[in-house]
Amino acid sequence: MENSEVSSAPQRTSTAPSSFRYYDLVMAAFVTILLLSNLIGASKPSYITLPGGDPWIFGAGVLFFPISYIIGDVLTEVYGYARARRVIWTGFAALAFMAFMAWVVVSLPPADGWPFQSDYENVFGNSWRIVIASMVAFWAGEFANSFVMAKMKVWTQGKHLWSRTIGSTVVGQGLDSLIFYPLAFWGIAGWPPETLVQVVISQWLIKTAWEALLTPVTYLVVNKLKRAEGVDLFDTDTDFSPFASSKTGAS
Repeated sequence: MENSEVSSAPQRTSTAPSSFRYYDLVMAAFVTILLLSNLIGASKPSYITLPGGDPWIFGAGVLFFPISYIIGDVLTEVYGYARARRVIWTGFAALAFMAFMAWVVVSLPPADGWPFQSDYENVFGNSWRIVIASMVAFWAGEFANSFVMAKMKVWTQGKHLWSRTIGSTVVGQGLDSLIFYPLAFWGIAGWPPETLVQVVISQWLIKTAWEALLTPVTYLVVNKLKRAEGVDLFDTDTDFSPFASSKTGAS
């Protein structure tokens, strides 16, 4: 891969070059955050105490999972919807394999004398209901996020990055939270309807607030990547179907 300097002004185009310098690294960061946030924090409700003394409940995974959406925004903004679509499907496949691997390992009989099987099952033995809810919510939310991001970039002619990062997060994260928590925990002891509603709303608000708070970081990363890659992609001719070939449109 060449190390020559690229122009400080990225070229506006609807056609991507055949290769990028940092695309694989961004993909790896996205999948890493996705897997860890689902493995460690997805099913634990936590809380903060409001000034009036009442607890406000939220899902613990919300502290890190929104980073995957920020990276998703960077992917769509810099590399276009088609390459973001490839990353979303990669993340979906990684989630599926993680769930399968967890099921196999938890199901294996423990060696005699190993006292941690029940603890292991509690940590890694998520029900298939939670696994399916997580995968469906991720798939729908990420594609909605990327679609809104790409469309708004064309509508705004590449201006006002903050409006499309926050706007796409409002749609994508809202859909993600609205799908995951009811699908995963409705009717389960410890998750009464009022708790579910509170968690869905808090997840949505916190994720959107994270996006807004980290907007300066998003600007910095996007601008550096655009200069490094030498392009500024617009999805004017892209097939936005989630099932289209990754090479369709601005790929």
